[in-house]
Amino acid sequence: MLPLKQPTTYNQQIEKLISRGCQVTDVPFCTKALSEINYYRLSAYFLPFRKPDGSYLPGTDFNDVYKIYEFDRKLRNLLFTAIEEVEIYLRSQFAYFHSHKYGVTGYLDAANYNARHHHDKFQKLIKAEIKNNEKVLFVQHHLLNYGGQFPVWVITELFTFGMLSYFYNDMPAADQKHLARELFQTVPKNLISWLRCCTDLRNICAHYGRLYFRIFTAIPASLPDLEKNAERRLFGAVLALKALYPDVNKWNDEIYKGIKELMKLFSSVINLSHIGFPADWEVKLRKEH
Repeated sequence: MLPLKQPTTYNQQIEKLISRGCQVTDVPFCTKALSEINYYRLSAYFLPFRKPDGSYLPGTDFNDVYKIYEFDRKLRNLLFTAIEEVEIYLRSQFAYFHSHKYGVTGYLDAANYNARHHHDKFQKLIKAEIKNNEKVLFVQHHLLNYGGQFPVWVITELFTFGMLSYFYNDMPAADQKHLARELFQTVPKNLISWLRCCTDLRNICAHYGRLYFRIFTAIPASLPDLEKNAERRLFGAVLALKALYPDVNKWNDEIYKGIKELMKLFSSVINLSHIGFPADWEVKLRKEH
């Protein structure tokens, strides 16, 4: 077992960056950035510039890396806004469909799921979310007035994106086909894949994780605009988000426009290959009617 590293001062952190080949032209600004962000978090943004021996490529500049960090932060906020709308849309559509087909609390009946469904595990997840939110007013209302019973359109308000994905994955095949076709003009295999990709993207954004130069675990299925070498890069996850986003005009006027503005603003430091964006990404990210 290796001994844990000991804390270093901001000056020592700057010295370490310089010793590895990073140009630091404004020490006060660098100190301020390190104090606000944390050396460990910021060091991940040096990954594209790191050589096998741990030193940095010639021309690596702290100010450029900081700009990449800012690009990542702003893009993460923008994408999280889009994910929020997808999540709320899915809650609404899944609950509406399920309540009309299986009744108010049909989600509690194991018979309303497919053979792969682990009902006890799913119910434990639901109970855990109720417990975690027991001080929320609408949860208290149903605990006090309805004996802890929650209609499906209420309980889905407590579902995480991952639980929504789980809920869909475990629906009977006929239900999956109906929702995939009616909501997204696709097939269940694709929808399951896109939900997985957006679950991962959502969790990264929610925990302020790094998007730039990241290798994603899931590969989105059946997206013709996605090139092979970009399947596990950010562009693939954004295309999956685009596929799930419910409002064409809002995507183009807010999300797509916001991405374009950020790409233009930080064009001097962004390497498209680091995020899997092709040269014609503007055409591919625009949503058609």
